[in-house]
Amino acid sequence: MLAERRHQLILQALRSGGTASVTDLAEQLDASAATIRRDLLKLEADGRLTRVHGGAVIEEEPPPFDEAAAVQVHEKDAIAARAATMIEDGQSVILDSGTTVHRLALRLRGRRLTVITNNLAVFDELRDDENIELMLLGGMVIRESRMLDGFMAEDNLRQVHADWLFMGACGLRPGGQVMDTTVAEVPARRAMIAAGDKVVLLADRSKFPGTGMVKICDPEDLDVLITNAPENNATCTALREAGVRVIPTAPATADG
Repeated sequence: MLAERRHQLILQALRSGGTASVTDLAEQLDASAATIRRDLLKLEADGRLTRVHGGAVIEEEPPPFDEAAAVQVHEKDAIAARAATMIEDGQSVILDSGTTVHRLALRLRGRRLTVITNNLAVFDELRDDENIELMLLGGMVIRESRMLDGFMAEDNLRQVHADWLFMGACGLRPGGQVMDTTVAEVPARRAMIAAGDKVVLLADRSKFPGTGMVKICDPEDLDVLITNAPENNATCTALREAGVRVIPTAPATADG
């Protein structure tokens, strides 16, 4: 395999999982550990990643929405399906800009709900559904993320209240802190937390620890985590100890 192709696959693995060991990368790419170490040295010199003991970590802007939405779709669908069962007809729901949250929107079509969102993909899915009262938050259009953001979104959120907030994240730290990679997105997400009665985090196993250098909230701000991460994961344990209900899911099949 050419070095350039290995570099692409290494970065893809890190974007998906946040961190990776030399051993894991060598196994995935069918390369020697020495080759992977040289690759990591080159990528670090280019500013693409940071080497840590035994492997590497990446801290960068999240991939564009469409690229992220195409990753781990069946796992996201299983999480979304479980989340949908928590919502009763007649309730109000805030949906943030995450790709797993978008999968949840697909399961809300035809239901009698009020949906508040800054997620343009969610808006596209629900705008023709006459059963749903749909509120699109104002703000600047962030095309890569297919979302609306900024002070107008924050101001809109101060005017509303909802039964549920379903949110995503770029990463979860071992202590249970919820992280984002983009400083500008954090204020709106915090405003969503303030506007929701119950806060539900949707996070597949790649978000443990995932990426992110800016804290969105602490474990105490969450009510529920729905995830396919192992139940004995240290972060899940920390969240339970903080009073968060952790709901495990199994990956959905390709059929459903």
